[in-house]
Amino acid sequence: MVPRHPTPDVVGWREWVGLPGLGVPWVKAKIDTGAQTSALHAFGLREFTRDDRRWVRFEVHPWQRSSRDGAKVELPVHDRRRVRSSSGHLQERVVVLIELRMLDRTFPVEATLTRRDSMGFRMLVGREALSNGFLVDPVASYLGGEPPRLVRRANRRAEV
Repeated sequence: MVPRHPTPDVVGWREWVGLPGLGVPWVKAKIDTGAQTSALHAFGLREFTRDDRRWVRFEVHPWQRSSRDGAKVELPVHDRRRVRSSSGHLQERVVVLIELRMLDRTFPVEATLTRRDSMGFRMLVGREALSNGFLVDPVASYLGGEPPRLVRRANRRAEV
């Protein structure tokens, strides 16, 4: 059982988070209490073997409809999970361990890798991540702040 934090931090139903270990300072995430594990949009997913271990190579595109500021990533495969997608289909997904920065706190989370091209958010933050001392205010948004306005504006206009 995960110990309860004496004073949990409050997040909104959507937040700008960072993935510092992946070189991604900002990605818009939906806080999803219906999902156990967090999920990250992964483009060009390829598995390979390194030192007798399974690894995965992929790109993170943090902005919708844009490859701008993309990051190429290689990580060890932590696990594989069968996950029911938002459309109700059961999928087997690769799970990796990543660092998540939310509300100026950074902590490790498990994240499944999947294509989220048609989704409004490049990342879902699930219950396991929220168990690190967070409560969700379903009417609030971006309580942890936003990227600088110029960064948001430049990427809103960016094309793939």
